[in-house]
Amino acid sequence: MSSSASPQSGSLQEKDDEVRVDVLQAETQDIYSGESLDPVYHAKAKILNNAIQEIGMGKYQWCLFFVAGFGWFSDNLWPSTPGLIYTSVTREFNVLGEWMLLGQALGLLVGAVFWGVGCDVWGRRWSFNLTLLITGVFALAAGASPNYYTLCVCVTFWSIGVGGNLPVDSAVFLEYVPASHQYLLTVLSIWWAIGQLTGALVAWPLITNFSCPTTSLTCPASLNKGWRYYLFTMGGVMMLMWILRFFVFNLRESPKFLMSRGRDEEAVAVVHKVAAFNGKTSNLTIEHLKEAERLYGSAQGGAVMATSARAAALRKIRTLDLSHVKPLFATRKLTYSTCLLIVLWALIGLAFPLYNAFVTYYLETRGSAIGETSVYTTYRNEVILSVIGVPGALMAGYLVELAILGRRGTLSIFTALTGVFILASTTARTSNSYLAWNCGYSYTSNVMYGVLYALSPELFPTRTRGTGNAIVATANRVFGLLAPIIAMETSITTSTPIWVAGGIFVAAGLIALLLPFEPRGKASL
Repeated sequence: MSSSASPQSGSLQEKDDEVRVDVLQAETQDIYSGESLDPVYHAKAKILNNAIQEIGMGKYQWCLFFVAGFGWFSDNLWPSTPGLIYTSVTREFNVLGEWMLLGQALGLLVGAVFWGVGCDVWGRRWSFNLTLLITGVFALAAGASPNYYTLCVCVTFWSIGVGGNLPVDSAVFLEYVPASHQYLLTVLSIWWAIGQLTGALVAWPLITNFSCPTTSLTCPASLNKGWRYYLFTMGGVMMLMWILRFFVFNLRESPKFLMSRGRDEEAVAVVHKVAAFNGKTSNLTIEHLKEAERLYGSAQGGAVMATSARAAALRKIRTLDLSHVKPLFATRKLTYSTCLLIVLWALIGLAFPLYNAFVTYYLETRGSAIGETSVYTTYRNEVILSVIGVPGALMAGYLVELAILGRRGTLSIFTALTGVFILASTTARTSNSYLAWNCGYSYTSNVMYGVLYALSPELFPTRTRGTGNAIVATANRVFGLLAPIIAMETSITTSTPIWVAGGIFVAAGLIALLLPFEPRGKASL
């Protein structure tokens, strides 16, 4: 197989030399060297990469860094919310709280599939703008829930919005940032840490001061409004973020998405508008893309991407077919990479909620064992854990650019360390010692997620990036569904879920070393 691949690779390189246009004053090295999925697409994507690199990191990209960060913020804030309000809700409604967690897991699963695949079908722009709106609307509705069933429905629907954040937002950001600054996709995880910190800071005073006393036998709604105030507050924050995205920042459709749909003129126009926004000019012209199509299309028997209205309609009708999936498995090496990413996301998807969704409750019960029953202490500890995570997110951006580590090495080391800290926490005999181990976990897990969220979209080509993100996110959410089921069948006051979660993280760290591609210093296609 390798012997037949070499001549093709050489031919592609020769044509790449022909199609390269000297007036584009920047050149990038792409990840899939010798692994082209579609020669026409590959050539055009490289031209657009060079054009974005020529523009450089400017005002438009920094504004996008800000508004795209809202997706990371939401992705950590809302999955941790059921854990923050768990005790208050279960006491008020006198119910089994795991049903709320199960509804969340279902919503996250639906959101990952719907928005991830959808953004490859109808584009990035609408998906990018609607996810925060859906989350905010249902979060506000949840705060007014008259009963537990209504709350569970609202949790499910806000989670559908949350589930689409990272599959869409990571694709949008990656397709606008120059290759020299792709590491910023990892740094975006600072918003993930800020989301957790904000949730803990808001929950601390509200739930501490407006919840039923822990010593009372009953918990009427009139004395237990803290969790509702929390949902109103954070739902309002989501609405504010949506307003900034939709009305203040004008996100233009991704040039590479437009190109992949045969809309080359629009792709070129967007590049020039972004350059103008940054106070620069671009030398890209439609002829550059047409030349690539002429050279590579003739090599493939004249085949070009369909651009008719009928073809566009059929693409939307075929949302659920395999046309967006097959390119992810186009070569043996790419198949291996995609499968390993699915396994990594699935394992972490099980381990993270199994452990993290019950941290608040577990901290409280550990405190109770030594006489520390204060709700104040419980939420103070949550804030401490969240603060520790912030430098972890920043460190991730630095480590992935080190030649000795890169993306793979950083992901492997810090995923395994996350498991080690979880396992070590089972030795704790006091609330403070348990908190100390969790501080280590918070730091390493923020590094891990920062790298994982950046690495996956980097390894998927643009035309199927949303679908690839959707597949790994779906694997993550499907296995996340198992966490509340396991919790319902076992006692969360024991160390069993922690041992399982820790072991899974360690195994995932070892698997990360097997990834065949290292994106450091290379442009995503």
